[in-house]
Amino acid sequence: MPRPPLPPQPRPGAGAAPGRRPTLSYRKPQLGRDYWVKDDILPDAAAVARRCFDKADWELGAPHRAEPWPGMRSAAALTAGELAPVEAWVKQVTGAKRLWQQATPEGSTLNHNYVQLVGGIESGPRPHTDSLKLCRYAAVIYLSPDPLPAAGTSFYRLRYPDGALGGNFCSPPHANLREALGVTSLPPQAWSEDVRVDNRFNRMLLYRANLVHSASGYFGCEHEDKRMTAVFFWMA
Repeated sequence: MPRPPLPPQPRPGAGAAPGRRPTLSYRKPQLGRDYWVKDDILPDAAAVARRCFDKADWELGAPHRAEPWPGMRSAAALTAGELAPVEAWVKQVTGAKRLWQQATPEGSTLNHNYVQLVGGIESGPRPHTDSLKLCRYAAVIYLSPDPLPAAGTSFYRLRYPDGALGGNFCSPPHANLREALGVTSLPPQAWSEDVRVDNRFNRMLLYRANLVHSASGYFGCEHEDKRMTAVFFWMA
């Protein structure tokens, strides 16, 4: 698939030149500043994984239905008691005083505290940012007991048709990539993987939601060997 042309990138933080679509600024994702990792986040992750695998109320996404998210998902991944220490850690490492779920004036929300199950043939990496209107931080907890380590989470930056590398995060006034780049989507070859965090059972990855990110990959064919994660979105 040919790559659509993208405009030259201005220096980080600069605005777009007149008549050109804005591009993204860049800074290398840094552990402890832009993303945080906590291993063994849940005291009884095996019980949580078993409960999530046994759920019956799954919603189907792509490729089964015309949805922007892949695989299948179900609400209430963690109980309130399980979620409380997770949020305490998020506040500790980010310095946030309060966390909450945001809604747009139209009522749109993100699917906070959902479990997502995606097989190897159901999807591939889909670099994106989460809307700044709805969250500041996002997170996953890897819940597959025997994961493919390379199928963790990656952070990406733009790659131009001439091979030059561009930016990796959205900033106001743009809430997401669609607003920042003026396109609804870009092909996979328009992105270059910058940093990858491996998939490890009971590892939590927390990151700034405006960084371009995606699952690095998926795995498994049967229900209980697919890539399973709990996903979270917080305004702070």
